[in-house]
Amino acid sequence: MPCLMVLLALCVPRAVIVLLWLFTHWFSGIFHIALWPVLGFIFLPTTLLWYTAVQHWWGGQWSLIPIIGIVIALLIDLSPASGRRRAYVR
Repeated sequence: MPCLMVLLALCVPRAVIVLLWLFTHWFSGIFHIALWPVLGFIFLPTTLLWYTAVQHWWGGQWSLIPIIGIVIALLIDLSPASGRRRAYVR
């Protein structure tokens, strides 16, 4: 059961990105090169979602709340907890 929860937690941001890309115009006009969203989808999905949210909701203005949000998103994406979880699975 814990492995299922870990897989679900890893897939949810990516599933949201796919759903937004398929059914909305959320990502249109934000990135000039298609490489950045692809790399964000693979390596930093939560950070990609927060970056696009700042571009939409705050008009790209990086004030205190967006900066705190991007730091939290980076901490979630780069969390070392995933390495510890793998170490305990036998």
